[in-house]
Amino acid sequence: MGEFGLRRGRADLKSAGPITFGPAGILFLADNVAAKVFAVDVADPDPAGGSEPFDLADVDARVGSFLGCEPGDIVLKDMAVHPLTHNVYLSVQRGHGEAAQPVLVRIGRLDGAVTDVPLDDVPFAEVRIGDAPAEGDERLDITLPLGDEGEELRVGERKIRILRQPIRTSTVTDMAYAGGELLVAGLSNEEFSSRLRRIPFPFSDEVAGSSLEIFHVSHGKWETAAPIRAFVPYDGGASILASYTCTPVVHFGLADLTDGGKAVGRTVAELGAVNQPLDMVSFVQGDQEYLLVANTAHGLVKIACRDIDAQSPLTEPKEPVGVPRETKDLQGIRRLANLNGGHVLVLQCDDAGHQHLRSLKTASL
Repeated sequence: MGEFGLRRGRADLKSAGPITFGPAGILFLADNVAAKVFAVDVADPDPAGGSEPFDLADVDARVGSFLGCEPGDIVLKDMAVHPLTHNVYLSVQRGHGEAAQPVLVRIGRLDGAVTDVPLDDVPFAEVRIGDAPAEGDERLDITLPLGDEGEELRVGERKIRILRQPIRTSTVTDMAYAGGELLVAGLSNEEFSSRLRRIPFPFSDEVAGSSLEIFHVSHGKWETAAPIRAFVPYDGGASILASYTCTPVVHFGLADLTDGGKAVGRTVAELGAVNQPLDMVSFVQGDQEYLLVANTAHGLVKIACRDIDAQSPLTEPKEPVGVPRETKDLQGIRRLANLNGGHVLVLQCDDAGHQHLRSLKTASL
């Protein structure tokens, strides 16, 4: 792994956050407590995966049992699929609050077995997020939690929960690898705190960051403080599609992102107020590319990328709300990942609160 600048040692992870795979099966792990991103050679031992689906019931109970705790004592923070073996990797928080411990686990595609992924004595590298919010930054990030954290509010006829946390906890909200760079979304210590960082890999001290501005349709105003919640590389890695709380979908061209500058996104869709995106993935069906958006308020949303390309910017709070979309009757989906060319893997929560891994055939979406 010398070509990627990795050295053998301990990846001292302080908190569980977003994860994504890069080249040669290297896994990137975000740590918001330490304001770092780690790159780890996970040395996946299994053979290359095929095109078959993968399903596993009660994954939260299985992970909890492996870690010696109840399912309610773990939080599945993110999911990634190994690009070669198709084994599933989960970023897990064991416990709650300041005592929570980060754990990285692997679920075997061949047998469904849960194993831990060691972070001691492994080839790794790390990069510090230099513009992360300070530990004492009193500004808050407001999210719609999936559990019973936070406080309950009534919005019209609905009851919702909101969670207020220091913005440092959202230093990194999502990551993706494209074009030799790790793209890192989140919040910064700047006045205009919404940020997208471009980190060349192998890591160096060169971390370019741009402030982001979007028109938020349901709020009816331009915003620079709301972080990207989820995004996906687009147009061959030349741009990204990003989604925000309450719930605009926005296109950014990476050529418009200059270090220290501000990029203005093109809002192409509004998926509804009192809603939060959870994950995004793109896939090919026939000869067309589509976007899937998992969210808290609706079923799985499917958008044709050709409609995104043709959509003029949304700059007024009015109907219609951007590109056409289909809402699939698939509830409780919390995470998405490309499993192989024929399936999208989802982490889905049922009405009883149990979480399962399910494969969705892309030809049938």
